[in-house]
Amino acid sequence: MFNIQESLAIVLIGVGATAVLDLWLLVLKRLGVPTGSFALIGRWVAHMARGRFSHASIAKSEPVRNELAVGWATHYAVGIVFAAVLVALQGPGWIQQPSFAPAFLTGVATVFMPLFVMQPAMGSGFAASRTPTPLKNSARSVANHAVFGVGMYLTAFFIARFIR
Repeated sequence: MFNIQESLAIVLIGVGATAVLDLWLLVLKRLGVPTGSFALIGRWVAHMARGRFSHASIAKSEPVRNELAVGWATHYAVGIVFAAVLVALQGPGWIQQPSFAPAFLTGVATVFMPLFVMQPAMGSGFAASRTPTPLKNSARSVANHAVFGVGMYLTAFFIARFIR
């Protein structure tokens, strides 16, 4: 589907966008805003490998070895997959001439995964409905994924302008 150069660019875009998101989360954490735990994502993924896909509360589920590492690896792998979706939808030419709107809109669209797949499977309900502040948590998810979209654009812009 993609040639080697395009595939490398997709990996770099996904990693770069995820790193931008991580910087954003670090700033939020330093400002006292609660952020999620990649260990819990790793726990969820590790339990899936054992055949368990949903939990009443992932935080109360049995911890697994190396769950934090699994969580971080999953976080970056998903970022790469989302970058591949963007390039597949826009065409490989987007890598050479990235535009903001498709990256931003793809980033925002990716919020579907935590709101309607991850959170329900991890015990938080659809759109964090089982948490004390579902609207606030959902808004944070949308903001985080918008930042990821900005990160995809910025990384692609950097690649197009400075690496080629």
